[in-house]
Amino acid sequence: MRLTRAESKAANKRALLDAARELVGKEGAQARLEDIAELAGLTTGAVYSLFGGKSGLMVAMIDDYAGPLDLQPVEEILPGRPLEEVVDAIARQYWRMSADPEAATLLLFEVRVMELVLNDAELLAKLNTGINAWETQLAGRLAGRDHAGMPVTREQAVRLARPLKALLSGLALAVVLGVHGSSEEHFVDAALALITPRVLGPA
Repeated sequence: MRLTRAESKAANKRALLDAARELVGKEGAQARLEDIAELAGLTTGAVYSLFGGKSGLMVAMIDDYAGPLDLQPVEEILPGRPLEEVVDAIARQYWRMSADPEAATLLLFEVRVMELVLNDAELLAKLNTGINAWETQLAGRLAGRDHAGMPVTREQAVRLARPLKALLSGLALAVVLGVHGSSEEHFVDAALALITPRVLGPA
């Protein structure tokens, strides 16, 4: 079946974003526009037409990258379930991510992205926006959950989401690098230990 113009444009964008991610993961800032276009099965003209050039493609690639964590299992937890159950599920997802055979490839891509953004203010701003959006998304999964007989407020959810992400990202990084062989239960116990009045703040 023949694609419409809009469908073809979307498919070409997806192909270029995937190709950019693959080559940036391997070569970092040295990834050539010509090689990205070739890997996508397109021309450099398509890059300029769809993204305005390499810089625009890099911005879109970072904007497109939501991170490796799948929040679907968290979203399946019924609204009436407590905060601790949600944090438990998030911790287990981070553990699964760190134990995935592709984890090292994802880590390398993130390192390459750091290389890109530290030398480009526009890319850095885009990455910061993405990180803030991710923390907001995570906080949204925590807000309203029951804790000690009270619903978690939006402010409390944000206060918990930031250290929770930092803690679990650090544990996952150590596992991927082989620093230690932490267990799934250790991820959960460490995450649950953050649920304290000092971290959550006032209701």
